Amino acid sequence: MATTEEVGVYELKKGNFSVKFTNWGATIISVVLPDKNWCESSVTLFLDTIQSRPTRMIQVTLVRLANRIGGAQFTLDGTTYKVVANEGNNTLHGGLRGFSDVWKVRTYKTEGFPGDLFVTVAYTLVGESYLSVRMRAKALNKAMPVNLVQHTYWNIGRHDSGDILSEEIQIFASHYTPVNSQMIRTGEIVSVKGTPYDFLKSYTVGSSINKLANGYDINYVLDGVAGKKMKPVANVHDKKTGRMMELWTTAPGVQFSTANFVINVTRKDGFVYQPHAALCLETQGFPDAVNHPNFPSTIVTPGQTYKHKMLFKFSVTAPSYI
Repeated sequence: MATTEEVGVYELKKGNFSVKFTNWGATIISVVLPDKNWCESSVTLFLDTIQSRPTRMIQVTLVRLANRIGGAQFTLDGTTYKVVANEGNNTLHGGLRGFSDVWKVRTYKTEGFPGDLFVTVAYTLVGESYLSVRMRAKALNKAMPVNLVQHTYWNIGRHDSGDILSEEIQIFASHYTPVNSQMIRTGEIVSVKGTPYDFLKSYTVGSSINKLANGYDINYVLDGVAGKKMKPVANVHDKKTGRMMELWTTAPGVQFSTANFVINVTRKDGFVYQPHAALCLETQGFPDAVNHPNFPSTIVTPGQTYKHKMLFKFSVTAPSYI
């Protein structure tokens, strides 16, 4: 969707905690905080340009219907909608553009999806350690599927410290939604017990990653009831720096991925990102729910307000010599 709006960069700052973001895709550029030795650095994957693929989707607020749609189509109210296929025969993150445009709070109508959608995203610092993300959307004239996600990639050690395989993660989910060979949901909901997806207790990201073909890229069914109240999603801890990130949400699921597609991505300063350079925790509705009636519905009707909240808490353990 063409736009004449200019790209702007904005900063929220409290003490040593700062978040920079841009109106291009409502994108988080950096989250800077100190480590246990008071060294400040960004803990998000940092890119010099927002236009390159496949990295142009990193950090942005993604699409009216995030993740994959099997067969690039779905049926709603008796009408079959064929949307843009951009990953083989399937749709990933809303098609070729998604919401990767310059944002002003406005109406979007893109890539074969029904109706017009009014979307806002609000970033707020709460105290000196919390980042609140609130997404709201209204279907203006037709029922439509809505599944907004925040696609930030995190390396809690430091954005350029290498891979995240030694970082510890705990995910509060007893089940996940398996996929077929094309990464499309089968419609099943399966226990994580006895699988590489079991992070009910804290383990390093790399503890079982070699049991998977490429790394993690899977939707977890979060424990607890989705709705207005926040529930825990995950904790991520880096022992070297002492940094910890905790995440809560109102959404029913979370996509855990380990930047498997980031290969030889070179920044202007010469640093090169490689696979597993960061991890992503996208709180969300279940992917491809439009084609699986047993999944929680992602349909929003005209006049109804879609709400999705996330709360990130950042903390640091004290250095050993204190």
